[in-house]
Amino acid sequence: MDCNSSAWIRGLLVFCVLLVSGCAGYSGSNLKPGVSTRPEVLASMGEPALAWKNPDGSEQLAYPRGPASTQTFMAYVGPDGRLQRIEKALDPSHFARVRAGMSKDQVLRVLGPPGPAWTEFYSRRNELAWSWLFCNDRSVEEFFDVMFDATTGIVRSTATHPNLVGPDGIQPVCGR
Repeated sequence: MDCNSSAWIRGLLVFCVLLVSGCAGYSGSNLKPGVSTRPEVLASMGEPALAWKNPDGSEQLAYPRGPASTQTFMAYVGPDGRLQRIEKALDPSHFARVRAGMSKDQVLRVLGPPGPAWTEFYSRRNELAWSWLFCNDRSVEEFFDVMFDATTGIVRSTATHPNLVGPDGIQPVCGR
């Protein structure tokens, strides 16, 4: 093997290692509950979009991710500064937790921040709509919508609807 081939192979190997390590930090899959510390979470996943400190000293960190923010990960750090768990937030079980009567902050703690382009105010109904783009169980994009009373900031209703921005109004396949 000559020097040029060897350098090319080393370069390819470095690229593959960086690619794999980048993917690990994306969802925190390289972190270990009960072992990894808050600084390790931040080093791996970066600064959270939102963070909440609980009275007991534990903390919840929100990480919107994915193509067009189709995923949000919630990292929970205990009062001892160690990672407790990481959850994917944009799924049916989390959507089911959002109910009429909840506040905006309560919704944010369940789902993380909505997509900035998907926040809309409807003056005639005095409603504020927040939407999250997610991948459904058929691997196509849908929106989960939460409608708030704009005056009180309390949830009125929720719904899902397809994302029809693909060619000919077809739902885009996730990851594209």
